[in-house]
Amino acid sequence: MEGLVIKNYAGFYYVDTGKIIYRCKARGKFKKDNIKILTGDRVVISVLIPDSEGVIESLLPRKNELIRPPIANVDQVLLVFSFANPSPNSELIDRLLVMAGAADLDVVLVFNKSDLAVLESQQLFEYYRRILPKTVAISAHAEIGIDHLMNYLKHKISVLAGPSGVGKSTLVNRLVPGAKLVTGEVSPKIGRGRHTTRHVELIKLPLGGFLADTPGFSNLNLPEIDKKDLQNYFPEIKENRIFCHYPDCLHVKEPECRIRELIHKGEIPSFRYENYKAFLEEISQRERSY
Repeated sequence: MEGLVIKNYAGFYYVDTGKIIYRCKARGKFKKDNIKILTGDRVVISVLIPDSEGVIESLLPRKNELIRPPIANVDQVLLVFSFANPSPNSELIDRLLVMAGAADLDVVLVFNKSDLAVLESQQLFEYYRRILPKTVAISAHAEIGIDHLMNYLKHKISVLAGPSGVGKSTLVNRLVPGAKLVTGEVSPKIGRGRHTTRHVELIKLPLGGFLADTPGFSNLNLPEIDKKDLQNYFPEIKENRIFCHYPDCLHVKEPECRIRELIHKGEIPSFRYENYKAFLEEISQRERSY
């Protein structure tokens, strides 16, 4: 019988077969062969106790695998930020977009707390909506935009990620009535919430698909990419680089650079360019340290 590992907790794997969730142990061969079973893995189980317990016999091929958070077979990343409290951080947004792009994952970018939007955060949202087709404004608290967001989540395994305090747990509770995840209050001193999720778990969505609420990011270093490939994860740079004079232009000091012309004209906002340059330097420093 095939199923999906939706949780790995206290030495047990919880496997959803579509109708029943079995609590399973893994055969000893997995430990012997140093094979780790992840949340999101498709597995074959044998039943020990009908409708209750089983044993994982084999692991089906993975489509992909993330290390942080440890999860397999992800279709897309649901990046959640907020219009205010805390204000959206463009550097973190762009960093996570690069990380998702390098992992070949689709992105749904969500701005929560739309009822608290101010001009600056609204303008930031409008720009990302222009360059990323799946950018959504919602208010989890006021239940605004939830149905629209749900359309992007149907029949997919989505990883929920973003900084603390933006309302991720509240959002999950809206998407999955009865999930009852603990919400984290925002600290007035630092403007960030306390992490409230301890392990990776796939939560079944009412209209199909699963949502992984992750424990946050323990590593925000940029992935191992060549600096010439960084521009692939900035759509407005990628689509205009062919107009640069030099084919290998990195858009920093090279003459006749189309990207810098667009920056000067205001067609590409300076914050995106500054983030691009900062990431480029981060990659260059790493290359020099090798």
